Amino acid sequence: MPERTVLWKLWGVSLLWGFNYVASAYLLRDFSPIFLSFARLVVMSLFLISVAVINKSIRRPTSREWGLLLFAGIFGTLFNQLFYFTGLQHSTAGNAALIIALSPIATLLLSRLFLKEEVTWLKFCGSVVALVGVVCIVLYGGKTLGISKGDVYLLLAMLGMSISLLFIRRLTSGMSSYEVTIYSTVIGTILMSPAVGVEAFQGHLHASHHLLTWLLLISVAVIGQGLAGFWWNQGIAVVGPSTSAMFMNIPPFIAIIVSFFLLGDPIRAAQVGGGILILAGVMIANMKRRQPREIGAGI
Repeated sequence: MPERTVLWKLWGVSLLWGFNYVASAYLLRDFSPIFLSFARLVVMSLFLISVAVINKSIRRPTSREWGLLLFAGIFGTLFNQLFYFTGLQHSTAGNAALIIALSPIATLLLSRLFLKEEVTWLKFCGSVVALVGVVCIVLYGGKTLGISKGDVYLLLAMLGMSISLLFIRRLTSGMSSYEVTIYSTVIGTILMSPAVGVEAFQGHLHASHHLLTWLLLISVAVIGQGLAGFWWNQGIAVVGPSTSAMFMNIPPFIAIIVSFFLLGDPIRAAQVGGGILILAGVMIANMKRRQPREIGAGI
């Protein structure tokens, strides 16, 4: 698949995840965090399994791939989803956006350390510029950020996502992103079942009784997670984990725009400036250094 097409799909993922941020905040009003995460994953898993059955194009992984899929499911689905929704309940939206946006920096370092992936100055500078943009957005109005239990959970969610990218990169060298998405999601969903049981046992589980709310949940799971998951893993396979992770800086900016139109939240000057920096950072990270032109080339 052409790299340009994959980059466009990654932009699409950013848009969908930006919408999901607003939808998740809304759904948390009617669902407990662990059950909400589990319910979305169940719907997504059923969707992915249905696609696999219809297409009949999924193969059985090897023993080594099962091991990598297990870790991808643990870190990218179980840990990331569990810690994210739990952290969002105990922290602020600004803290969540900032901490999750640290994933590109963590992925760059982890890719360099474990995959020996080259970290160019353009990728590094793009990461820094985009991160400054996120800081501008979440710190508007002179608010200070404090470390809370929710912040620790969100930090673990960010690390879970970053670590899972390394396993997905290894998997996509022998499996399609389509197969990786299905197996890792189903594995993570199964592993999350005990957490839902604990939440129910403690009496903290609650769910909405409104049909429209469940329809929103299903839409978010199928489109925002299912379709976006396919595109996300394609991006990792083609352009690499560190470049793909750069697009994780965009959803906070998209969420601000969507919140303005759907929820009536105001847009402030610092948010606009931060959004511009985020977009600039992604563009810088995806720029390619020009190769020196050979004498006589193009003649």
